[in-house]
Amino acid sequence: MIAYIFPGQGSQYAGMGKDLADNFPVARQIFEEANDALGFDLAALCYNGPEDDLRLTANTQPAILTTSVAALRVLETETDLVPGFAAGHSLGEYSALVCAGSLSFADAVRTVRQRGKFMQEAVPVGSGSMAAILGLDLEVLDQVCADAAQGQVVAPANYNSDGQVVIAGHSEAVARAIELAKEKGAKRALPLPVSAPFHCSLMVPAGERLAAVLAGISLKELALPVVTNVEALPNNDAARVRDLLVRQVSAPVRWQETVACMVSLGVDRYIELGPGKVLSGLVKRMAKGSLIDNVQDANDVTALAG
Repeated sequence: MIAYIFPGQGSQYAGMGKDLADNFPVARQIFEEANDALGFDLAALCYNGPEDDLRLTANTQPAILTTSVAALRVLETETDLVPGFAAGHSLGEYSALVCAGSLSFADAVRTVRQRGKFMQEAVPVGSGSMAAILGLDLEVLDQVCADAAQGQVVAPANYNSDGQVVIAGHSEAVARAIELAKEKGAKRALPLPVSAPFHCSLMVPAGERLAAVLAGISLKELALPVVTNVEALPNNDAARVRDLLVRQVSAPVRWQETVACMVSLGVDRYIELGPGKVLSGLVKRMAKGSLIDNVQDANDVTALAG
Protein backbone atom coordinates (compact mmCIF):
# COMPACT_ATOMS: atom_id res chain seq x y z
CA MET A 1 0.00 0.00 0.00
CA ILE A 2 1.19 3.52 -0.84
CA ALA A 3 1.25 6.59 1.39
CA TYR A 4 1.90 10.09 0.06
CA ILE A 5 3.87 12.14 2.58
CA PHE A 6 4.40 15.90 2.51
CA PRO A 7 7.30 17.92 3.99
CA GLY A 8 7.10 20.82 6.41
CA GLN A 9 9.09 23.93 7.16
CA GLY A 10 12.85 23.63 6.73
CA SER A 11 12.71 21.78 3.40
CA GLN A 12 12.54 24.94 1.29
CA TYR A 13 15.25 25.99 -1.17
CA ALA A 14 15.50 28.55 -3.95
CA GLY A 15 14.68 26.85 -7.24
CA MET A 16 12.09 24.45 -5.84
CA GLY A 17 9.26 23.61 -8.19
CA LYS A 18 10.82 25.33 -11.21
CA ASP A 19 11.73 22.14 -13.05
CA LEU A 20 8.22 20.76 -12.54
CA ALA A 21 6.65 24.00 -13.77
CA ASP A 22 8.98 24.11 -16.80
CA ASN A 23 8.03 20.57 -17.82
CA PHE A 24 4.40 20.11 -16.80
CA PRO A 25 1.54 22.56 -17.49
CA VAL A 26 -0.43 21.21 -14.51
CA ALA A 27 2.41 22.21 -12.16
CA ARG A 28 2.69 25.63 -13.77
CA GLN A 29 -1.04 26.08 -13.26
CA ILE A 30 -0.71 25.41 -9.50
CA PHE A 31 1.93 28.13 -9.15
CA GLU A 32 -0.31 30.53 -11.10
CA GLU A 33 -3.22 29.66 -8.80
CA ALA A 34 -1.02 30.41 -5.79
CA ASN A 35 -0.04 33.79 -7.25
CA ASP A 36 -3.71 34.64 -7.82
CA ALA A 37 -4.81 33.46 -4.37
CA LEU A 38 -2.07 35.36 -2.53
CA GLY A 39 -1.83 38.47 -4.67
CA PHE A 40 1.93 38.34 -5.13
CA ASP A 41 4.44 36.37 -7.22
CA LEU A 42 5.04 33.33 -5.02
CA ALA A 43 6.28 31.39 -8.06
CA ALA A 44 9.18 33.79 -8.57
CA LEU A 45 10.10 33.48 -4.89
CA CYS A 46 10.12 29.67 -5.12
CA TYR A 47 12.07 29.61 -8.38
CA ASN A 48 14.62 32.36 -7.64
CA GLY A 49 14.65 33.15 -3.93
CA PRO A 50 16.29 35.03 -2.32
CA GLU A 51 16.78 32.46 0.43
CA ASP A 52 16.29 35.08 3.18
CA ASP A 53 12.80 35.90 1.90
CA LEU A 54 12.00 32.22 1.43
CA ARG A 55 12.92 31.60 5.09
CA LEU A 56 10.30 34.07 6.36
CA THR A 57 7.62 31.84 7.86
CA ALA A 58 4.69 33.59 6.15
CA ASN A 59 6.44 32.90 2.80
CA THR A 60 7.92 29.49 3.61
CA GLN A 61 4.61 27.84 4.39
CA PRO A 62 2.72 28.70 1.16
CA ALA A 63 5.88 28.12 -0.88
CA ILE A 64 6.38 24.55 0.36
CA LEU A 65 2.67 23.76 0.14
CA THR A 66 2.51 25.02 -3.46
CA THR A 67 5.58 23.04 -4.53
CA SER A 68 4.17 19.91 -2.86
CA VAL A 69 0.75 20.25 -4.51
CA ALA A 70 2.41 20.92 -7.89
CA ALA A 71 4.30 17.62 -7.50
CA LEU A 72 1.06 15.90 -6.45
CA ARG A 73 -0.88 17.13 -9.48
CA VAL A 74 1.91 16.02 -11.82
CA LEU A 75 1.96 12.57 -10.24
CA GLU A 76 -1.83 12.34 -10.57
CA THR A 77 -1.69 13.13 -14.29
CA GLU A 78 1.47 11.25 -15.26
CA THR A 79 1.11 8.00 -13.27
CA ASP A 80 -1.62 5.60 -12.18
CA LEU A 81 -0.40 5.48 -8.57
CA VAL A 82 -3.16 5.54 -5.95
CA PRO A 83 -2.32 6.27 -2.30
CA GLY A 84 -4.12 4.55 0.56
CA PHE A 85 -3.10 7.18 3.11
CA ALA A 86 -1.67 10.69 3.25
CA ALA A 87 0.32 12.40 5.99
CA GLY A 88 2.39 15.54 6.35
CA HIS A 89 4.87 16.97 8.81
CA SER A 90 3.31 20.06 10.45
CA LEU A 91 2.62 22.39 7.50
CA GLY A 92 2.65 19.24 5.32
CA GLU A 93 -0.66 18.17 6.85
CA TYR A 94 -2.33 20.90 4.78
CA SER A 95 -0.81 19.41 1.60
CA ALA A 96 -2.11 16.01 2.75
CA LEU A 97 -5.62 17.46 3.16
CA VAL A 98 -5.44 18.89 -0.38
CA CYS A 99 -4.35 15.43 -1.54
CA ALA A 100 -7.38 13.92 0.25
CA GLY A 101 -9.69 16.39 -1.49
CA SER A 102 -10.93 17.91 1.77
CA LEU A 103 -9.27 21.31 1.41
CA SER A 104 -9.17 23.28 -1.84
CA PHE A 105 -5.71 24.37 -2.92
CA ALA A 106 -6.65 28.07 -2.96
CA ASP A 107 -8.03 27.89 0.59
CA ALA A 108 -5.00 25.90 1.76
CA VAL A 109 -2.43 28.34 0.36
CA ARG A 110 -4.23 31.38 1.82
CA THR A 111 -4.65 29.64 5.18
CA VAL A 112 -1.01 28.63 5.56
CA ARG A 113 0.10 32.14 4.61
CA GLN A 114 -1.96 33.36 7.60
CA ARG A 115 -0.78 30.43 9.74
CA GLY A 116 2.84 31.39 9.15
CA LYS A 117 2.10 35.02 10.02
CA PHE A 118 0.25 34.05 13.22
CA MET A 119 3.02 31.67 14.32
CA GLN A 120 5.67 34.31 13.74
CA GLU A 121 3.72 36.97 15.62
CA ALA A 122 2.85 34.75 18.60
CA VAL A 123 6.27 35.33 20.15
CA PRO A 124 8.53 38.41 19.86
CA VAL A 125 11.45 37.79 17.48
CA GLY A 126 14.43 36.37 19.36
CA SER A 127 12.54 35.38 22.48
CA GLY A 128 11.78 31.84 21.32
CA SER A 129 13.88 29.11 19.72
CA MET A 130 14.11 25.42 18.89
CA ALA A 131 16.86 22.81 19.21
CA ALA A 132 17.47 19.27 17.96
CA ILE A 133 18.34 16.71 20.62
CA LEU A 134 19.83 13.48 19.28
CA GLY A 135 20.39 10.22 21.10
CA LEU A 136 18.63 10.90 24.39
CA ASP A 137 15.98 8.67 25.99
CA LEU A 138 12.53 10.32 25.98
CA GLU A 139 12.07 10.08 29.76
CA VAL A 140 15.46 11.70 30.28
CA LEU A 141 14.59 14.44 27.79
CA ASP A 142 11.29 15.13 29.57
CA GLN A 143 13.21 15.58 32.82
CA VAL A 144 15.78 17.80 31.09
CA CYS A 145 12.97 20.06 29.87
CA ALA A 146 11.36 20.14 33.32
CA ASP A 147 14.68 21.07 34.95
CA ALA A 148 15.56 23.66 32.29
CA ALA A 149 12.20 25.45 32.32
CA GLN A 150 12.72 27.47 35.54
CA GLY A 151 9.35 29.16 35.12
CA GLN A 152 9.64 29.41 31.33
CA VAL A 153 8.47 27.10 28.52
CA VAL A 154 10.58 24.35 26.97
CA ALA A 155 9.11 21.06 25.74
CA PRO A 156 9.36 18.44 22.98
CA ALA A 157 7.95 19.87 19.74
CA ASN A 158 8.74 17.23 17.08
CA TYR A 159 9.12 13.51 17.76
CA ASN A 160 10.80 12.90 14.41
CA SER A 161 12.31 9.44 14.82
CA ASP A 162 13.81 7.21 17.47
CA GLY A 163 16.48 9.32 19.14
CA GLN A 164 15.72 12.50 17.19
CA VAL A 165 13.51 14.99 19.02
CA VAL A 166 13.18 18.74 18.53
CA ILE A 167 12.42 20.93 21.55
CA ALA A 168 10.92 24.43 21.56
CA GLY A 169 10.26 27.25 23.98
CA HIS A 170 11.74 30.43 25.43
CA SER A 171 15.27 30.99 24.11
CA GLU A 172 16.89 30.98 27.56
CA ALA A 173 15.11 27.76 28.57
CA VAL A 174 16.06 26.05 25.30
CA ALA A 175 19.70 27.08 25.84
CA ARG A 176 19.61 25.60 29.36
CA ALA A 177 18.05 22.40 27.99
CA ILE A 178 20.80 22.08 25.38
CA GLU A 179 23.49 22.16 28.08
CA LEU A 180 21.59 19.78 30.36
CA ALA A 181 20.97 17.35 27.48
CA LYS A 182 24.70 17.26 26.75
CA GLU A 183 25.41 16.58 30.42
CA LYS A 184 22.88 13.72 30.37
CA GLY A 185 24.60 12.06 27.42
CA ALA A 186 22.88 13.36 24.28
CA LYS A 187 24.93 12.57 21.17
CA ARG A 188 24.18 16.04 19.83
CA ALA A 189 22.21 19.02 21.05
CA LEU A 190 22.15 22.02 18.76
CA PRO A 191 20.00 25.10 18.15
CA LEU A 192 18.01 25.22 14.90
CA PRO A 193 17.87 28.22 12.53
CA VAL A 194 14.15 28.90 12.91
CA SER A 195 12.31 32.16 13.46
CA ALA A 196 9.90 31.05 16.20
CA PRO A 197 9.31 28.22 18.74
CA PHE A 198 6.79 26.13 16.82
CA HIS A 199 4.64 23.36 18.33
CA CYS A 200 4.80 24.35 21.97
CA SER A 201 2.40 26.14 24.32
CA LEU A 202 3.79 29.54 23.25
CA MET A 203 1.89 28.98 19.98
CA VAL A 204 -1.57 28.79 21.60
CA PRO A 205 -2.39 32.41 20.59
CA ALA A 206 -1.51 31.54 16.97
CA GLY A 207 -3.91 28.59 17.13
CA GLU A 208 -6.70 30.83 18.39
CA ARG A 209 -6.20 33.23 15.47
CA LEU A 210 -5.98 30.32 13.03
CA ALA A 211 -9.31 28.95 14.32
CA ALA A 212 -11.05 32.11 13.10
CA VAL A 213 -9.57 31.67 9.61
CA LEU A 214 -10.46 27.96 9.46
CA ALA A 215 -14.03 28.74 10.50
CA GLY A 216 -14.48 30.63 7.24
CA ILE A 217 -13.42 27.88 4.82
CA SER A 218 -15.37 24.88 3.59
CA LEU A 219 -14.11 21.35 4.04
CA LYS A 220 -15.23 18.37 1.96
CA GLU A 221 -15.26 14.74 3.05
CA LEU A 222 -11.83 13.13 2.80
CA ALA A 223 -11.34 10.78 -0.14
CA LEU A 224 -8.59 8.97 1.79
CA PRO A 225 -7.56 9.00 5.46
CA VAL A 226 -4.98 11.55 6.66
CA VAL A 227 -2.79 10.38 9.55
CA THR A 228 -2.71 13.47 11.74
CA ASN A 229 0.19 15.03 13.64
CA VAL A 230 -1.83 15.51 16.84
CA GLU A 231 -3.14 11.96 17.23
CA ALA A 232 -0.88 9.91 14.93
CA LEU A 233 -4.06 8.13 13.83
CA PRO A 234 -5.93 8.16 10.50
CA ASN A 235 -8.78 10.66 10.26
CA ASN A 236 -11.40 10.64 7.53
CA ASP A 237 -13.99 12.79 9.31
CA ALA A 238 -14.14 16.30 7.81
CA ALA A 239 -15.91 17.58 10.93
CA ARG A 240 -12.73 16.95 12.96
CA VAL A 241 -10.25 18.62 10.60
CA ARG A 242 -10.50 22.20 11.92
CA ASP A 243 -9.99 21.23 15.55
CA LEU A 244 -7.04 18.98 14.69
CA LEU A 245 -5.38 21.78 12.68
CA VAL A 246 -5.87 24.31 15.50
CA ARG A 247 -4.45 21.93 18.10
CA GLN A 248 -1.56 21.04 15.80
CA VAL A 249 -0.05 24.55 16.05
CA SER A 250 0.82 24.18 19.75
CA ALA A 251 0.97 20.37 20.05
CA PRO A 252 4.06 18.27 19.29
CA VAL A 253 4.36 16.68 15.85
CA ARG A 254 4.21 12.93 16.46
CA TRP A 255 5.95 11.91 13.24
CA GLN A 256 7.58 8.76 14.61
CA GLU A 257 4.19 7.45 15.73
CA THR A 258 2.62 8.57 12.45
CA VAL A 259 5.01 6.38 10.46
CA ALA A 260 4.56 3.50 12.91
CA CYS A 261 0.79 3.83 12.44
CA MET A 262 1.09 3.66 8.65
CA VAL A 263 3.40 0.62 8.89
CA SER A 264 0.83 -1.11 11.11
CA LEU A 265 -1.88 -0.36 8.54
CA GLY A 266 0.07 -2.10 5.80
CA VAL A 267 1.84 0.80 4.09
CA ASP A 268 5.04 -0.45 2.47
CA ARG A 269 5.72 2.33 -0.03
CA TYR A 270 6.16 6.02 0.79
CA ILE A 271 6.33 8.81 -1.78
CA GLU A 272 7.49 12.20 -0.49
CA LEU A 273 6.03 15.02 -2.59
CA GLY A 274 7.71 18.42 -2.45
CA PRO A 275 11.08 19.99 -1.72
CA GLY A 276 13.89 18.08 -0.04
CA LYS A 277 14.16 14.52 1.27
CA VAL A 278 13.87 15.08 5.02
CA LEU A 279 10.87 12.80 5.52
CA SER A 280 12.29 10.14 3.20
CA GLY A 281 15.37 9.98 5.43
CA LEU A 282 13.28 9.66 8.59
CA VAL A 283 11.00 7.00 7.10
CA LYS A 284 13.96 4.97 5.85
CA ARG A 285 15.16 4.56 9.44
CA MET A 286 11.73 3.67 10.82
CA ALA A 287 9.95 1.66 8.10
CA LYS A 288 12.78 -0.70 7.22
CA GLY A 289 12.27 -2.64 4.00
CA SER A 290 9.76 -0.15 2.61
CA LEU A 291 10.11 1.38 -0.83
CA ILE A 292 10.74 5.13 -0.57
CA ASP A 293 10.55 7.65 -3.42
CA ASN A 294 10.76 11.42 -3.65
CA VAL A 295 9.18 13.73 -6.21
CA GLN A 296 10.60 17.21 -6.66
CA ASP A 297 11.59 17.41 -10.34
CA ALA A 298 10.77 15.99 -13.76
CA ASN A 299 13.35 13.19 -13.51
CA ASP A 300 11.65 11.92 -10.35
CA VAL A 301 8.30 11.85 -12.17
CA THR A 302 9.81 10.01 -15.15
CA ALA A 303 11.31 7.38 -12.84
CA LEU A 304 7.92 6.73 -11.22
CA ALA A 305 5.99 6.81 -14.50
CA GLY A 306 8.37 4.42 -16.23
